[in-house]
Amino acid sequence: MPSDTLAPPSSAVPTTYRTLLRTGRFAALFTSFTLTVAANALAGLALGTLVGRQTGSPFLTAVSMYGATFATVLGALTLMSVADGRRPRRTLLVLHGVSLAGTAAQAVPGLPLVGRFGVLVVLGFVQSLGTATRMGLLAEAVPAAGYAPARSLMNIASGGLTVLGCAAGAALLQQVDPQRVLAVAAGLSALSLLVVAAGVRERPIGPVRRPGLRSTWATNALLFADPGRRALLLNLWVPNGLVVGCEALFVPFAPERAGVLLAAASAGMMAGDLVVGRLVPAAVRHRLAFRLRLLLAVPFLLFALRPPTAVLVVAVFAAGAGFAATLPLQERLLALSPGHVRGQVQGVESAGRMTWQGIGAALAGGTAQVLGTGTAITLLAAVSVAVTVLSRPAVARAGRAAGDGGVS
Repeated sequence: MPSDTLAPPSSAVPTTYRTLLRTGRFAALFTSFTLTVAANALAGLALGTLVGRQTGSPFLTAVSMYGATFATVLGALTLMSVADGRRPRRTLLVLHGVSLAGTAAQAVPGLPLVGRFGVLVVLGFVQSLGTATRMGLLAEAVPAAGYAPARSLMNIASGGLTVLGCAAGAALLQQVDPQRVLAVAAGLSALSLLVVAAGVRERPIGPVRRPGLRSTWATNALLFADPGRRALLLNLWVPNGLVVGCEALFVPFAPERAGVLLAAASAGMMAGDLVVGRLVPAAVRHRLAFRLRLLLAVPFLLFALRPPTAVLVVAVFAAGAGFAATLPLQERLLALSPGHVRGQVQGVESAGRMTWQGIGAALAGGTAQVLGTGTAITLLAAVSVAVTVLSRPAVARAGRAAGDGGVS
């Protein structure tokens, strides 16, 4: 890949959330993103309820709620290069339009089950391309020093709105049928599209190659050919995915305490994003990166001892804060990515991370079937720690190449 990379983030002048939201381009992208998150939360719960009532199958219900995440890898392998086309705003509008049509189609009464799952695959595919396009526009809308705070603000909003969306969806489902909740989700998707149309401008960067399947494959090949980027992607995908697998076992591990543990994990994640993304200077953030990656998994080793609930809640909260390790890793990945493919690189990172979360949940479930839930959680956490420790030298080399001093 060419070497026209971002300058290393500066910690001299902190970028506040208020400053970011006063930037018109970021404000529009952020508002559109929040509306999309809320729409997806409502749609996922409503669709799961609809499929559950129709089939009575826990498996099909779970797939209907989370199956779209597996389709994101299709975008990464095929058309992710459209995120870096000459007209990214137009691309985002088209993708929003397809998402709106798909959500509206799910609201149609009597849609066959095969049709619903077909639409779900399309939505997952389109959402992966939309994420990449949005992240490419984000990289141009904020300065290098504002990238981590911008991502942290979006992470906090995503976590909070997912919780609120699910709560609102549950309340709505007590009053109306799932199709009407899906119609509300479609309305939010329409608002998101209007915000993009009114507030997002085209990025003044054109691609080196014409976007398409060949361009996607060529960029992916160059992306994985670089040892530094491989190390960063490994650490963004695998440790996180294994820890999500640990969280997926909360219900079978302790059904009566699962809700508290899940809430602690979400609270820890939002607190970590706030502190690391907003309050910690860039130089310190990179020095803390390795410790944060360890914090992500080490607390789960306590599950082998089956300690009291209060201890587990504190451990899970701390582990949730460790997810903030993604912020310095994402900064490094962006710094090592040429400007004309930043959207695709971020899209591949996001798609791989979500796919590995699904893989982690599957590995956790299979391991728990054989060894039990407590042992499975401990084993996955230990593997996550091992990956982090063994890959530390490669991550440090990537840091030196990115210009942040090589702290891992």
